[in-house]
Amino acid sequence: MKKIEDAVKKNYIWRYLALFSEYEEVKRREHKYYNKVKTFYEDNKLERKTFLKYYNRYIESWREEESIFPQKRWPRYKTRRIDLDIEEEIVKLRKLGNNRYEIYSILKPKYKWRSPSCSGIYNVFKRYKINRMNHEIKEQKQQIITKKMWELWHIDCHYLKRWIIKGDSKRYYLVWLIDDYTRIVECQVTEDLKALTVMFAWLRCINLLNWYYWIEFESILSDNWVEFGSKQAKDKKQYPFERMLMELWIKHKYTRPYRPETNGKIERFWRIIEEEFLEWSEFENIEELKDELMKYVYYYNNIRAHWSLEWQSPFNFTKNLLPN
Repeated sequence: MKKIEDAVKKNYIWRYLALFSEYEEVKRREHKYYNKVKTFYEDNKLERKTFLKYYNRYIESWREEESIFPQKRWPRYKTRRIDLDIEEEIVKLRKLGNNRYEIYSILKPKYKWRSPSCSGIYNVFKRYKINRMNHEIKEQKQQIITKKMWELWHIDCHYLKRWIIKGDSKRYYLVWLIDDYTRIVECQVTEDLKALTVMFAWLRCINLLNWYYWIEFESILSDNWVEFGSKQAKDKKQYPFERMLMELWIKHKYTRPYRPETNGKIERFWRIIEEEFLEWSEFENIEELKDELMKYVYYYNNIRAHWSLEWQSPFNFTKNLLPN
């Protein structure tokens, strides 16, 4: 009887090993007959979810053949895959307004192989009935609050539409800098987004801002673009933008992963400049584009009223904050 069971088990394993080999060939587009995985499932009468469960188990076990055979199913309380200490930390981070992707990025460096997946974190949300954030947490999460001017600056790059200059299909870009508290902005046009180009464009921005407003920069917030450096880099001196900030004693902060609203003020500014300046514009040459952009920046800083600044322009708002 035992020999029969062993033979059945071996046949079962060999069948799945052959299917795994075929599946990998299909994924690499090297299979003789199958061009799509869907056709492969249908011809072999496989249920996609079950097949992938066995395949992933096989890969995660470093291709151990015994892992293919169905495992014993335990009571649910014994199959908890997330340790209680990690689960408690997930709940705390969720109550601070973090989503599952942010929590994953926080836990992964700390717990490494013990860190749960994004779907596992979401299952914890559902178990504690915190998968939906309340309105207060959302409002708090979406705001970056600064208490004084020049404390935090947002930087970002923006793609201009092609043919914005007559007869020129080349892509141009904008590098913008905006103060979180006063909404003072400065901008430069660039022909590419290489690290050195972005660094010198930003340097021109701060020189102009210093010339007009005598600004002292404390910190700057950017996303995780390569042009701005890398948050995870061990030697940040290798990145031109990071090196410049270090030389100027300016702290570099990064937006949270998967949260574009962290840099929401500059995202909102892109929409404003598209609607008011770029959408219907066409320029004769690059010099005209730069000249008109300079005029728009002056209008934005000195004339345009902002609802968030009690219907004042950024310049007037800033002037009222300065001592007499």
